[in-house]
Amino acid sequence: MGLMFFPRGGSAHVTRSLARELVKIGCKVTIVCGSLRIAGRPGDAREFFAGLDVRPVDYTAALEAEDPLRADPPMHPSYEDRPDAPDRIFASVDDEIYEHLVTTWMRALSDAGAAQADILHLNHLTPLNEAAARIAPHVPVVGHIHGTELLMLEAIAQGAPTGWTHAEAWAERIRHWASACQRLVVLSKTQIERLTNLMPINPERCVVISNGFDPSTFDRHEVDRIALWRQLLVEHPLGWHPDGEPGSVAYMPDELSPFAEGPVLLYVGRFTSVKRIRLLITAYALVRESFNKPAPLVLVGGFPGEWEDEHPFETIERTGARDVFLAGWHGHEELSDIFAASDVVILPSVREQFGQVLVEGMACGLPAIAVNAYGPK
Repeated sequence: MGLMFFPRGGSAHVTRSLARELVKIGCKVTIVCGSLRIAGRPGDAREFFAGLDVRPVDYTAALEAEDPLRADPPMHPSYEDRPDAPDRIFASVDDEIYEHLVTTWMRALSDAGAAQADILHLNHLTPLNEAAARIAPHVPVVGHIHGTELLMLEAIAQGAPTGWTHAEAWAERIRHWASACQRLVVLSKTQIERLTNLMPINPERCVVISNGFDPSTFDRHEVDRIALWRQLLVEHPLGWHPDGEPGSVAYMPDELSPFAEGPVLLYVGRFTSVKRIRLLITAYALVRESFNKPAPLVLVGGFPGEWEDEHPFETIERTGARDVFLAGWHGHEELSDIFAASDVVILPSVREQFGQVLVEGMACGLPAIAVNAYGPK
């Protein structure tokens, strides 16, 4: 199993969950994955995939390089375009760096024994696919489309933004990698049409496998709601503003009074533009005055230091929104209690491929508010 990105988003959770289940039924699973080791922050592949056979490609030193994508090993690029990010968007990466990425992952896959595998399961469509084709052309590849690559392809089709100087080369590579997969795992039926509109793929090669959840973890249960929010927002805060570290946004105890008086609205996810958090906060600020009781909005997530467009802290300040709380990034194992301390789970994204947080929230008994499109639909 291959994942170019260090573990931070939904694809890493899917990889881990699937690997655990495959091991249970007798498969031998080796995971090759990017890794980032920064004290006090998530991203360490060995820690995230503990108990599994994981071979990390460590990006930590690359962060100190003049160009992280030219380091050895190089930082991975991204399907998201965030200013000054060390993992700049794929569409801006030139041919020289592309070959450097492929060579790095050829080495990583070779060291992990990819050429002796029965199946290569590659998450996303990245230079990992090219590396696999060069060192193990005889091994069938199952691709896994999580959706972020489709967002970039759609943006290229509409006219690549300024700075995406190598957009067409990357679009062609992605289409080629998808065509070379024996099967493509997609998360919902709506994704098949979206995929086939962007590349010449036979729909019969697409297999719909929805993301799962662990029912032993995500289920209805009771927690001390006020105590949990006091811990997350006051005693051990991880919320952060654009120029700050985790914990740079904290709240005074008296600001927790809304949690005792009304329902808690919960968003969980990264601070990327596709999630439309700015719209969520702006809408909340507009309607809050009409509430007949407090209904605090809590934003859980936002990988430290990563965001697109306007940071939620800036949106809160610009709109003057009250009762909006930034709780910071929390581990997957913490989410069940956070759901139990909430009343509604909200996902404002209009282009979400699946919406894992909705499934996990509903498993914990929460109603969901989402947009009638794609995965959430």
